[in-house]
Amino acid sequence: MKAKTISIEDKVDELLLVLDEDIRHIQQSLSRLNELRSLVIKRDDVSLGKLLETIRSESEGYRKHELHRQSIRKELADALGCGLGQMTLSTLEAGLPKEKKEQVTEKKAKLNSLIKELKKEHLSTALLLSECARFNKMLLESIFNFGNTRTVYYGSNGATKQQNDTAFVNLQF
Repeated sequence: MKAKTISIEDKVDELLLVLDEDIRHIQQSLSRLNELRSLVIKRDDVSLGKLLETIRSESEGYRKHELHRQSIRKELADALGCGLGQMTLSTLEAGLPKEKKEQVTEKKAKLNSLIKELKKEHLSTALLLSECARFNKMLLESIFNFGNTRTVYYGSNGATKQQNDTAFVNLQF
């Protein structure tokens, strides 16, 4: 039984290191969302492209990290005799000594607060991008007079033709 406890504590120590990396990743994601919004507002396409490429390349490394976290969860679930779906930080806290329990509780609280902030920042970014898309659509419609189905004219031979001279850009060749 003592060896099993030591093994669980070793896995908990490994999990704590993984959770530290998760915290750093979420903090970095918050920073990237702020930078993304700033670059969209500034209309800095070059920097925006670089940022998106950086995010894409870093996401590959983080996938490996997620797999590592999942393998630790599975090992802990097996050691504690519960299913992988039931292996949460709260479940883990219940069976730990006081010192380890405090460390896990601290990481859990930090992750919860960061996740709440990340959700808020993600929503702000989504709203900004949605408004940009809506504004661009309105701008294009006003410039090119898209979707103006009310303005149909008939020529002397009965053929229909649209009024092309009302748009900001004349579409008649």
